[in-house]
Amino acid sequence: MTGRPAPAVLPPSLRAWLGLIAALAALVVVVLGVLYAGHSQPGMVDARIWAAVDGVGPPWRYVALATDFLGEPAGAATLVVAAVTGCLLLRRPRAAVLVVAGAGMTVGTTTLLKHLVGRTIHGDGNLSYPSGHTAFLTALALVMALLATGRLGLGRTAGTSLVLATALVGGAAMGWAQIALGAHYPTDALGGWCTALAVIPATAWLVDWMADWLVDRMADAGRRERR
Repeated sequence: MTGRPAPAVLPPSLRAWLGLIAALAALVVVVLGVLYAGHSQPGMVDARIWAAVDGVGPPWRYVALATDFLGEPAGAATLVVAAVTGCLLLRRPRAAVLVVAGAGMTVGTTTLLKHLVGRTIHGDGNLSYPSGHTAFLTALALVMALLATGRLGLGRTAGTSLVLATALVGGAAMGWAQIALGAHYPTDALGGWCTALAVIPATAWLVDWMADWLVDRMADAGRRERR
């Protein structure tokens, strides 16, 4: 007896569409990285958006600071623990694994890209592309949306719409906060959002593949023991 396998964290109905979206998002990340490699000044689009958003005053600055905290180590750890706990209470162990693995892979990817691209901000050597804060919150939003899609049994259109809408809300909220606080250029936020869109579907597929592989190995071991 191996028991009923845990539900896939990447719903089969969404795999093709999210795979395509992930590929396009990865392309955007690469293109922006090439365009802004080694730069230390905002581009034309950055400058226009930054002029309208940067330096907001109270009460919106407090909202931006609170949102930014969610991407700091203490805030991010709190969100991850809460998300993992929720997944386990809902009996979705694969989703719990994806929360940790997805967040780790996304943050790790943004860190690597920052060193590869070498874009800085404010002339003090702070690496800015892509935004790790934006990538993290988008990644967490994506995992929660995938969990909801699986539990609700949504089809391809509804599921894809929910995943993209949730990712857009999470990415836009953190991206706005980073731009408003002057921590990132707008294209940094876009790069962070696209990084999460590229990493999370791939990580979800890997979590499902590894879980299925382990189930198969356990089933094979059980059959050998009964012989």
